Amino acid sequence: MAGISRAIRACAAASRRTLAAASGAALPKEEAAAAGAGVRAAATGRRGRDQEDGRRVQWVFLGCPGVGKGTYASRLSQLLGVPHIATGDLVRDALATPGPFSKKLAEIVNHGKLVSDEIIINLLSRRLEEGEEKGELGFILDGFPRTIRQAEILEGVTDIDLVINLKLREEALLAKCLGRRMCSQCGGNFNVASIDIEGENGGARMYMPPLLPPPQCESKLITRADDTEEVVKERLRVYHDLTEPVEEFYRTRGKLLEFNLPGGIPESWPKLLQALNIEDPDNKRSAAA
Repeated sequence: MAGISRAIRACAAASRRTLAAASGAALPKEEAAAAGAGVRAAATGRRGRDQEDGRRVQWVFLGCPGVGKGTYASRLSQLLGVPHIATGDLVRDALATPGPFSKKLAEIVNHGKLVSDEIIINLLSRRLEEGEEKGELGFILDGFPRTIRQAEILEGVTDIDLVINLKLREEALLAKCLGRRMCSQCGGNFNVASIDIEGENGGARMYMPPLLPPPQCESKLITRADDTEEVVKERLRVYHDLTEPVEEFYRTRGKLLEFNLPGGIPESWPKLLQALNIEDPDNKRSAAA
């Protein structure tokens, strides 16, 4: 894994300057230009990168359950041309791969035990090594690390440039989680909640329209057993207890970007790109059409 660490150090300073710019800090003109260039270079994605510059993006997404980490991480991974890595997917892939390791892992999961940090880091390290061998230009981690111990272990495995902490008002989070539905036939995920909340301290209203299913799925929607108000509130409490120290861990290292979601995807996505100094050529073409 030393190759991963060496390859990103050249762009780490630019990433930190960009973080300061995205957070609204005033920079000298020459540093502001360098900051913008650093992340714009990372964002060239489908427009063609200079492969010789090495890894461009090594980011983490944090955020409460239901905030939309997977959605925004997936969109950014497509735009930047780097993989979106969710540790839950790594565990599922390992379970589906025949061998002694998958049998051991199945015993842990089937007995309702938590998968240890060591196993998660082992799976993640293996995935990053495979990506380095394939010439991947980075990664976006989704929802990991969740504890200080995981953050410290991860720091020994690879360097993280930027941690994007998605935040959403708790009443909106609760409504989103309670509105989640899944089609029992096709497995599609939808949300029946229509969120319209007064702005705080005279701010703009928050509106998040429902994501309704197509007609063929309407009669087949089911609710997750754990999507009850009591369970969701407990998940949020546990998340805050475990993850607030992780936020501080990265804040003290100058790597944390806190982004308050102003609404649904149509409103939040362009503002997130703006905070990251990233241009989406598809958005520009749509606006010009």
